[in-house]
Amino acid sequence: MSLISEDTDPSGSRAAARPAAAIPQPNRVTFNRLELNRILNLYGRMVADGEWRDYAIDFLKDRAVFSVFRRASEMPIYRIEKDPRLARKQGMYSVISATGLILRRGHELERVLFVIDRKLSVV
Repeated sequence: MSLISEDTDPSGSRAAARPAAAIPQPNRVTFNRLELNRILNLYGRMVADGEWRDYAIDFLKDRAVFSVFRRASEMPIYRIEKDPRLARKQGMYSVISATGLILRRGHELERVLFVIDRKLSVV
């Protein structure tokens, strides 16, 4: 014999048993589709050139980070970060080297990525 009557919703008792699932995820900073498309296009060209081999994406509470690796077991050679707190100051996009040096920071992702993106030019 069941303790639950026919009028009650059986999923209601299970929902009360899982309170952690009902808590919404905290806001996270992410790359939008256009930003991610631009970064992955650059990544694809560098992989084709044999310079990069792996990447990682981290979406944190305060910033989003796209890390580029020469080998998967190493430290990232570049980190492309999006930090919205700096949007009105130096710009929310930055490229950071393996040593922690900020190579370029700005308001537009396209211009910030020029420090990495080595296109061939006619001399």
